[in-house]
Amino acid sequence: MDLVKPDWLRKRISNLDVMDGTASLLRDLSLHTVCDGADCPNRCECYSKKTATFMILGSECTRKCRFCAVSKGKPERLDPSEPSNVARASRELGLRHVVVTSVTRDDLPDGGAAHFALTVLEIRKQNPEATVELLIPDMQGDWDALKVIVDSKPDVLNHNVETVPGLYAVIRPQAEYQRSLDLLRKAKELDGNLLTKSGIMVGLGEKEEEVLVVMDDLIQAGCHILTIGQYLQPSPEHIRLKEYIHPDQFEKYRIIGEKKGFRQVSSGPFVRSSYNASSLLKATAI
Repeated sequence: MDLVKPDWLRKRISNLDVMDGTASLLRDLSLHTVCDGADCPNRCECYSKKTATFMILGSECTRKCRFCAVSKGKPERLDPSEPSNVARASRELGLRHVVVTSVTRDDLPDGGAAHFALTVLEIRKQNPEATVELLIPDMQGDWDALKVIVDSKPDVLNHNVETVPGLYAVIRPQAEYQRSLDLLRKAKELDGNLLTKSGIMVGLGEKEEEVLVVMDDLIQAGCHILTIGQYLQPSPEHIRLKEYIHPDQFEKYRIIGEKKGFRQVSSGPFVRSSYNASSLLKATAI
């Protein structure tokens, strides 16, 4: 039996002309976004504010995580114009905080690290006033590849653990919880001034105490910023939604997380890794 979507998970669409303009610019530059690829519920809101989260390394992911709507299939060749086009789009949209993520490319020797670094370089060149946030895959534990990304000097390095460790085998069978923690820890070793960030989904059947253990693990890994959002099942083929988490529980997680030592915790039904990322960074810096 399907769960009935609660009222707090309904959004109104506005500023359609601006939203269409954002989508048109992205199409003209042959750019992908996680907004479209992951069927994000905030897409219309963000596009109407002339913002988007760029998704590089193509549109096809080499992993088959059961929660994610991003297309899985044969990966494309890297587009050499993509870094420059991301930078151009960020400038034309007037972005002051640019968030770049990617599909996972386990087929590439460096997991796409050099392409991430080139994208940061182009953004610095074409949109020098903007801060840059990278949301990266686990690089299969290749710390040399991670160093290439860290050395590009993003303002924020984000890597999501996505869920509690007990659900990894079902939800993220090609990932490893400890490897994700190690990546965040290693990033801090490579650059002690780097802001690190991670996020999880809830509503997959996890227990509160499991979420609190993840918080403790992330704190120990040196993570500064945490996002917690509601899992929404993209299709009948994806992992089944177990429950809608009430906003009061999200607020409880926020309070607990900040007490545990995160500089900022963004927790709510519509929260995603890059949702209101600029405001979250500003609040962290205060």
